[in-house]
Parts: sequence; C-alpha cells; structure tokens
Amino acid sequence: MAGQQQVRRRPRLTGRAAVLALVVCALVAALAYPMRQFIAQRSQIDQQRAAQQQAQRQVDELRREKARWQDPAFVEAQARQRLHFALPGDTPFTAVNPSTSPTASPTAQQQASQPWYQSLLGSLDTADHAGH
Repeated sequence: MAGQQQVRRRPRLTGRAAVLALVVCALVAALAYPMRQFIAQRSQIDQQRAAQQQAQRQVDELRREKARWQDPAFVEAQARQRLHFALPGDTPFTAVNPSTSPTASPTAQQQASQPWYQSLLGSLDTADHAGH
C-alpha cells in the first residue's frame, strides 16, 4: 500500500496565499496615497520654514533700521543728505552741472510737444537722478 499511495503535490498558489497577496497589494495601494501626501506636506513645511526664516531676517533688519532712525544725529544726517536741509548758520550751496546750457535743447523741444503730465513726470525723474 505504501507503494501505491501517490504523493500529492500541493499547488503552488493556495487560496490562503492568494488572499495574503491580495491583502498585501491592498495595503500597499491604501498606503501609497497617504505616503505621497506625507512627503508633499514635509516639503511644504520645509518651504514654509525657509520663508519664515527669511521673514525673520527681514524683521530683524527693519528693527535695526528703526533703531537707527531713533538716533537724532542719524535723522539730522539723513535730512541734510536727502532733503538738502541746512541748520541756521550753515551756508547751503548747490553744484550746477556746467554741461547744461540755457538754450533750447532737443530734449526741451521734445518736452514741449508732450502732454503736461509727461513733462512733469520727466522733470521729477531728472531731479531724482540728479542727486545720485
């Protein structure tokens, strides 16, 4: 009888193995989206931290500038430099560029043909850049 018994081979893929494979695939599929979201959120957190650090540096710089403006000597120096203020007893003077002539130049003729507001803005730009 021992010789007559045939050895039965078990199939390679049993029902339990198929269910286990299906469960593993379902877990991988279920965890893929949350993991992607987690990685994306970590990236956003890093970006926000970098932006927060930049904003903190800017706040620190503005605080230093505010502290400078609290110093009366700094305010006086800025008024003299930027606004050309002079204290009583000072002799203010303005250097005139000798290359400009009082005769009508092509720029003046061009400005005469422009609307008044463009001439005004042009003269403001010229005055602003003359101090540099």
